Amino acid sequence: MSEKIEFHFKKPEESPGYLLGQLTMLWQRKQKRVLDPLDLTSTQFALLCALAWLSRESDKVTQVDIANQGNADRMMVSKVLRTLEEKEFITRHDHPTDTRAKLIKLTTKGEVVLQKAIICVENADLEFFNELGADLTSFNSTMLALIKQNTKDV
Repeated sequence: MSEKIEFHFKKPEESPGYLLGQLTMLWQRKQKRVLDPLDLTSTQFALLCALAWLSRESDKVTQVDIANQGNADRMMVSKVLRTLEEKEFITRHDHPTDTRAKLIKLTTKGEVVLQKAIICVENADLEFFNELGADLTSFNSTMLALIKQNTKDV
């Protein structure tokens, strides 16, 4: 029966989607290994980074801002931020003018753990993508172009 199924790519190794999926799983495992000792998931790390980046521009960062920064689902962001608040990595306060919004701030404990996590993740990334060498910049540019092209469809 499976002989009747037609594939454009004759082998999995020829499929960019398959390869991207395999690479993503390996990269996520590596991130998990470096973030576990810091009591962070990759999603928590990404949201803390988004908060840190946004906090450079404004002292009134909201959950919606964080969700928009990472193209993330707002409900998921809300749940993850609650967890980060329980860990005392962030604080959430009522917005002074928008009753629906919460202002999010990194705590000192959050800043310390985020700085450690950034060092660990950046070192892990450099090691993981080491094979690319001088092509890393081009690889990143290509990924950004693919993100931009495909964001329109989402």
